[in-house]
Amino acid sequence: MTADELGQVLVVEHEKGCPPALFGAALTESGLGLRVVRPYRGEPVPTELDDFAGLVVLGGVMAAWEDEVAPWLPAVRSLLARAVTERVPTLGICLGAQLLALACGGRVERGAAGLEVGLSEVTALPEADADPYFGPIGDRLGLPHWEVRHFHGDAVTELPPDAELLVTGKTYAHQGFRVGETAWAVQYHPEVSGDGFQDWARNGALRDLDDVMSAIRATEPTQERLARAHAAALAQVIGGTGPGALRWVG
Repeated sequence: MTADELGQVLVVEHEKGCPPALFGAALTESGLGLRVVRPYRGEPVPTELDDFAGLVVLGGVMAAWEDEVAPWLPAVRSLLARAVTERVPTLGICLGAQLLALACGGRVERGAAGLEVGLSEVTALPEADADPYFGPIGDRLGLPHWEVRHFHGDAVTELPPDAELLVTGKTYAHQGFRVGETAWAVQYHPEVSGDGFQDWARNGALRDLDDVMSAIRATEPTQERLARAHAAALAQVIGGTGPGALRWVG
């Protein structure tokens, strides 16, 4: 299957250092085309999603409420709310997850436990088995416990009213959730490469950099598998091969 066969996904990139990376490559392999919008370069955030099969909102160093730092954030939150209403398959990653929560009536705050950085484990809840996005991810990865990459200090502290928690963690509970029928969010980073993570760690003057990067580098194959599992699940929802194909029903 070649790129664009399933349609084009709109990707919102908040800064140069947070590209779609592993996840973007895996989406293309799954048969999706990508249109990456970079508002930090002055590119406007689309207001409509009629031309897109899906939406992905990536991470960034700004907080989800810091409109004065990133003036395009209100447009992104508005687009996410529209995606939920119109049942456009959507994934928010880290900052993107927090923006989705805010856009739909949830709450995001500075994390009470401080930074969550490096490799850690998340757990898929039993409800995830029947979910059209996290269910296929669990099928591909096997055990309900997945090793993922984190780099965040803010956290979703209250889910939107129409949300369901599907993946949790020890430091911060809201690791993966669905809003409405076809919008999902992950607090971790299925997209970042080892080199990309090292750049984040260096730019953030991270303590114990060598230890953190040793764990990150040791799990490169696992992280590539994680990226492919997340991308394939989104492609499945978009392609209508699973129970999440709701955008064209009714």
